[in-house]
Amino acid sequence: MDTRRLGRSGLNITELAYGNWLTHGSQVEEDAAHACVHAALDAGITTFDTADVYAGTKAESVLGRALKGQRREGLEVFTKVYWPTGPGANDRGLSRKHVIESCHASLERLQTDHIDLYQAHRYDATVPLEETMTAFADLVRAGKVLYVGVSEWRAEEIAAGAALARDLGIQLISNQPQYSMLWRVIEGEVVPTSEQEGLSQIVWSPLAQGALTGKYQPGQAPPADSRGGHPTAGGSMKQYLTDDVLTRVQQLRPIAEELDLTMAQLALAWVLQNGNVAAAIIGATRPEQVHDNVKAAGVQIPTELMTRIDDALGDVVERDPGKTSRG
Repeated sequence: MDTRRLGRSGLNITELAYGNWLTHGSQVEEDAAHACVHAALDAGITTFDTADVYAGTKAESVLGRALKGQRREGLEVFTKVYWPTGPGANDRGLSRKHVIESCHASLERLQTDHIDLYQAHRYDATVPLEETMTAFADLVRAGKVLYVGVSEWRAEEIAAGAALARDLGIQLISNQPQYSMLWRVIEGEVVPTSEQEGLSQIVWSPLAQGALTGKYQPGQAPPADSRGGHPTAGGSMKQYLTDDVLTRVQQLRPIAEELDLTMAQLALAWVLQNGNVAAAIIGATRPEQVHDNVKAAGVQIPTELMTRIDDALGDVVERDPGKTSRG
């Protein structure tokens, strides 16, 4: 598994990272979750991404148990803070109180004494940015956090955060946005700003939550055992399950076959062609999915095939930079 530098920092991460949104602590049993984590480790993945809010804090706990006994220095463990994790008025957002207390809780659940990358899960317009960045800087100086990043911040927010981080003597090194062949809203503003400020992208949903795997067919109901067919998890991908989108996606199949890739591998390889992307996050409910996805690592897609991908997808691609920040 190849590694890439994260932003202008000295941190190397694997170009495929394992994430447990929508899976650990909810969709799959713990033994299956552990099997997927171990499959990732066996494939050379050392970068693991989670968040306190995933499965109501259960995902962090599952990941902590799954990684127990591994050489900590050989891992990069990432988590996030912002969304509510309790009923209190301060159990949310990016106030100093919530950032510090959430970090301590995440450390306990992950069974570690430090977080390699601590990320602001969204931008909090209700809290002074100076307060948030100072809290992050204090955690870095205390050794509880090694690096700081953000997730789904707009270009102007990234620039302001990076400037404050420099003033505080730390680095803002990453952004974690949604990015795929179908969702390219970061390309116009976020990526150029990130390149200027020294951040890389760690992208989530590179398979458009499974829509780019080719298993969803136009005119047909999603398979019952798929994410699209799940009564709760499937709700977040309805925008991709229209006949127009799925018909366009099926036109990618000959391109994948030409490269001797599955459609999922093609989608992962595509996001990794972007020079500002340090890693694509993959998830899994079965170890076999991990084994399949890692074959996308190191693949180079020729320029003419990148053009054919654009032509095949046409106007179903979302590019509006105003959709960078999700609710």
